[in-house]
Amino acid sequence: MSSKEQMISQTINKYEQYINPAMAKLFRFMGLSTIEWEAAGTIIKDIGGKEYVDCLGGYGVFSLGHRHPKVVEAVKRQLDFMPLSSKVLFDKPMADLAELLAEITPGDLQYSFIVNSGTEAVEGSLKLARVHTGRNKFVATTNSFHGKTLGSLSATGREMFREPFQPLLAGFSHVPFGDIDALAQVVDNETAAVIIEPIQGEGGIIVPPDTYLPAAREICDKTGALLLCDEVQTGLGRTGKMFAVEHYGVVPDIITTAKALGGGVMPIGAFTARPKVWDKYITSPFLHTSTFGGNPLACAAAIAAISVIREEGLLRRAEQSGHYFMGKLTELAMAYPEVIAQVRGKGLMIGIELTKEGIGGLIMSEMIDKGVLIAYTLNNPKVMRIEPPLIIEQEQIDYVISALSSALAKAQDMLEDL
Repeated sequence: MSSKEQMISQTINKYEQYINPAMAKLFRFMGLSTIEWEAAGTIIKDIGGKEYVDCLGGYGVFSLGHRHPKVVEAVKRQLDFMPLSSKVLFDKPMADLAELLAEITPGDLQYSFIVNSGTEAVEGSLKLARVHTGRNKFVATTNSFHGKTLGSLSATGREMFREPFQPLLAGFSHVPFGDIDALAQVVDNETAAVIIEPIQGEGGIIVPPDTYLPAAREICDKTGALLLCDEVQTGLGRTGKMFAVEHYGVVPDIITTAKALGGGVMPIGAFTARPKVWDKYITSPFLHTSTFGGNPLACAAAIAAISVIREEGLLRRAEQSGHYFMGKLTELAMAYPEVIAQVRGKGLMIGIELTKEGIGGLIMSEMIDKGVLIAYTLNNPKVMRIEPPLIIEQEQIDYVISALSSALAKAQDMLEDL
């Protein structure tokens, strides 16, 4: 056994003994019995040197690709000054990032609290909605995903994740996504906030009707509830706009960001709100705090990431590449109607809904074998997700389409044998 083979075997054994044996078994089953070793741009290499086109993008983390040089440089530079904040003196990187977030978020969103992850951003938003409104009821949507910490999980609309941890926080109800009549029936004068993903990610890349978010905004205005838009996955260019709510001309009261905010280098998240919503946090600024939230390293990465998105025209690029990708995938859907039920999405947030749930694993395994990383969504295993870096080249898209065509042919043969 070579030294590399030994390292792979040892790593898998450590997963089995110290992390989760079921996870190790699943990875092996999917043909993932290797170690990720290095990455740059849209390519990940394993320890053996095999290259993979990253069409999953860390579920939205690697919008700029892996190790974007400007983000890496910014983090290295900050590392030589001060990696973590004293939390006593003023912190310039955090102040600069908060100013940028106020600039790029829609409408009059102004004040930000910087955290470490998407679920923390949602937790902070729920607390802010409660303390501002003095209300305890929240309305979320079925099949939504907002995180897995206790408050975020209470909003997440997938019973598989919720049931083992009941009772969750009281006051949460769920209505079908995209159904404005259902939303209007449950939002009332006791509702603190409506929490919505502009496009459901883990729910299966579900794009709502164009009238949905504007109507939700009207319902919230009428009842005094806040509109909380979770843009952890859709934000920062993924859909071809800086934020997905911009497709619908809606300004939420609170917006959450994470994933792509760290430029694929540092974990960071934020929730940003209108000035009127921040009133209780101004009166009592230590009601919500975080030891590591807003640390200089992460903020330096986020500032650089936002600059790259602007300087490299990645919003337009995501829109154009998404249009090309969707067109090619639609052609595949027409060629393999027994396998693909629908292709949908916006920008480079694309879902491929399969006709049967069981074939997703086969397609994923075939794609991995051909050097393409994709996966199905957590809340809907029938939907394969395509979320590559926004910098993906057309030649790479063509390669992915070719690999997928071969995988679909095998899936079709399997279905015919059933």
